[in-house]
Amino acid sequence: MAETIFEAAPALPDWITEQFPYARRVFRNGPHRIHFVDEGSGPVVLLQHGNPTWCYLWRRVIARLIPGGVRIIAPDLIGLGLSSKPRDPAVHTLEFHANQISALIGALQLESVTIVGQDWGGPIVGLAAARHPQWIHGAVFANTTLVQPTKQPRVTPFHRFANMPFFSDLAFKQFLYPMPVLHKVQGDPESIGRKEKRAYRFPLRNRADRVAPLALARMVPLNLEHPTVTSLGDADAWARQFRGPVRLVWGMKDPILGRSLKKMKELFPAAPVTETDAGHFLQEEVPMVLAEAILKVI
Repeated sequence: MAETIFEAAPALPDWITEQFPYARRVFRNGPHRIHFVDEGSGPVVLLQHGNPTWCYLWRRVIARLIPGGVRIIAPDLIGLGLSSKPRDPAVHTLEFHANQISALIGALQLESVTIVGQDWGGPIVGLAAARHPQWIHGAVFANTTLVQPTKQPRVTPFHRFANMPFFSDLAFKQFLYPMPVLHKVQGDPESIGRKEKRAYRFPLRNRADRVAPLALARMVPLNLEHPTVTSLGDADAWARQFRGPVRLVWGMKDPILGRSLKKMKELFPAAPVTETDAGHFLQEEVPMVLAEAILKVI
């Protein structure tokens, strides 16, 4: 008999399920487990979150997409959400995460996928698309970047701090940084309140599971020798030659990736752009705008 590679998803507490009632599964890929939403039927939309969130981030977008007759696949990155949490930070590379998402798409035998990426989700699905362009119908990108840097990258204070030994380890692993300050990167700080922070903290409630947020922060290139730069080159090249439908939706009040819109427009010069007053996690502020862009791409 063929080995079963899908399993039932672990239970969530009632207070999360009330907000997030969607069908979920787990994909076994060697030593790793990828937890993902698999809800609805119709054209496939893959929603990919970034750091330090999980598929719960997409709940309001999913609520608006399901009536549109689509199938939602929303994976948790390895190390986050209810997916496996390796203890070795060296596991976390752009190539690794793109390979994991590619394996999930392949196992599900998905075709004509509309990829949607925010934060690290953008380059991860972009690199997966570069590896398997035949799978991709279209794309929506939101507050992310697929651009390969060609000069010294501009490093934000957040990423400079993430590369400070000891202090960043203490903050990320002991105090679960940046969870307490997620609201500060929003256009409307109240869009991530106590209830939302509690849900984002839930999968990382054990200190031993808090490897990924810091490792993913350190995946951001500080210089052109950083290993992420080469992988970004492949995603960048795919984007420049992709001829399927693409839309960009941007939170202009994002202090982390708000400025990245200019270069993303250079990657996708024909893509319609929707600028909003949202911040970094625009899924919490403008879910309808994101859903409308996705449905138009489909």
